[in-house]
Amino acid sequence: MNQVMFSVGEVKKMIEEGRKLILAGDEALLRSLPEGHWIGGTIPYFMAEKGGVLSNDKIYVTEIPGYIKKMVFKTYQEGSVSSIYTDAPERGFTVVIIPASSATHLSFALKAPTYDGFATSPLIGWISGVHVDNIGKVKPLVFFGEKGKVMDDEAVAIHASLPEEKYADIDIINIFSQGDGDVITFPNDGFSATDALINGKKTNFAEYVEANGLDTRLPLVADYSGAMINISFQSVDAAAKSVNFYAPVFKDVEYRHAAPVSDYIREFTGMLPGAGTDTIFFSCNCILNYLYSELEGKKTGSVTGPITFGEVAYQLLNQTMVYLTIGDL
Repeated sequence: MNQVMFSVGEVKKMIEEGRKLILAGDEALLRSLPEGHWIGGTIPYFMAEKGGVLSNDKIYVTEIPGYIKKMVFKTYQEGSVSSIYTDAPERGFTVVIIPASSATHLSFALKAPTYDGFATSPLIGWISGVHVDNIGKVKPLVFFGEKGKVMDDEAVAIHASLPEEKYADIDIINIFSQGDGDVITFPNDGFSATDALINGKKTNFAEYVEANGLDTRLPLVADYSGAMINISFQSVDAAAKSVNFYAPVFKDVEYRHAAPVSDYIREFTGMLPGAGTDTIFFSCNCILNYLYSELEGKKTGSVTGPITFGEVAYQLLNQTMVYLTIGDL
């Protein structure tokens, strides 16, 4: 459907009709919805029909296609999220929503690549968030509509089985690439760092960022056999001499500061699938792309979706757009 943003009344009607939905919106709006076959997460930012928008009175709706007959709705905690891949259908995909800064978020971010069955089935999703002015003041939430549950420390997922004639595929759009600067490695995994090895030399990383005038709107980028994976800067604490990230850095992985991007929209649309976007079932884009590239009112092609505090494409990503397509065999 072309329309993606709906009023509470319209979404209530969809739920009452028994439709299966993935929802994103303001906390008050999601709390007002009845029980039903839906999951959701809090966020007020969206890529909508007319471009980037901040909305507190509409809900973004992704509807599960009617040809998907078998679905399992499930919640996960810090100690159980490691089974998300082994719970996945043999043929299909999983959509997950995790509240930002929860123990489940941190565990998934750090450990997903070690989970049994990692990347053997398409897993896509997002990290729920809040208005940026409310970070640290209001907790991001996820909603489990079938049980009427509202959670700030658990993930919620839909495992969807596809018919034999269909297949699901995940793609990542990352407009960032490694710059030609120093090679940066870290001695430990984590969402923060004090020391780093700069071209092999131990250095306080906060001091390095300041001394070199790094633009922290640009992420660190690792090259995983041609796949560029971003680590976004959250803050630089000069007093504590530490740097905080929105996704974890990993020990001994070689990072470089990203090369600058002059035109986000041009770069982004140039990476969209050439055959069109009509097969895209679900997509989300990063809040940092929205803020730093000033996407409010700007369209990223015809791709829509929630603007998130982190993207899930098999594992946690930052400053990317991810999408899942459903195609015919």
